[in-house]
Amino acid sequence: MHAPRVEIFFCDFCPGADSARRFLGGQGVAWREIYAPAGSPARLQAEARAGGPQATPLVFLDGRFVGGFDGLCREFRAAA
Repeated sequence: MHAPRVEIFFCDFCPGADSARRFLGGQGVAWREIYAPAGSPARLQAEARAGGPQATPLVFLDGRFVGGFDGLCREFRAAA
């Protein structure tokens, strides 16, 4: 698998984002974090890219929405 460009949109008290950080760190993959509390411009932009309202974290690989932590793991398993 090539090293994907990873973006994680998160908010306060987001255990899924914490899990994603640990997972990506263990994989040696860099990521970009964007703080996106409910109603913020960053959150609205991420939800628009994801196709509608979503819970955090919102994870994008190479610009494609994959879901949250479970979606991130699913994508990495599929690419292995």
